[in-house]
Amino acid sequence: MSSVNYGSKRIVTGAGYGFRDWLGQRVTAALMALFTVILLAQVIFTSGPIGYEEWAGIFASQWMKVLTFTVILALLFHVWVGVRDIWMDYIKPVGVRLVLHIASLVWLLGCAGWAIQVLWRL
Repeated sequence: MSSVNYGSKRIVTGAGYGFRDWLGQRVTAALMALFTVILLAQVIFTSGPIGYEEWAGIFASQWMKVLTFTVILALLFHVWVGVRDIWMDYIKPVGVRLVLHIASLVWLLGCAGWAIQVLWRL
């Protein structure tokens, strides 16, 4: 009697596979939405026209710089999960996918460094 193999072989990775990324995307999206509401409230309640001085004043306090950088880090994580999933789903050659992953990480780390320079004027 021979065994019959129906379908393709799958690697079972557990019930929680992907849940952490899904949850991370939702949490970072909520954080970015909350930040947007806070920023809009500050803009709406600023009296008079908003020029460079008023805009810079919104980000002058240390708590706002830290909050902004936290949201930027959340955005970068959000982007990383999305882009990584795109590379994993649509780029089949492993070498090309690895190069794209590394290029994406380098770009995102560069964006984080640039954000630090902008926020703290280094």
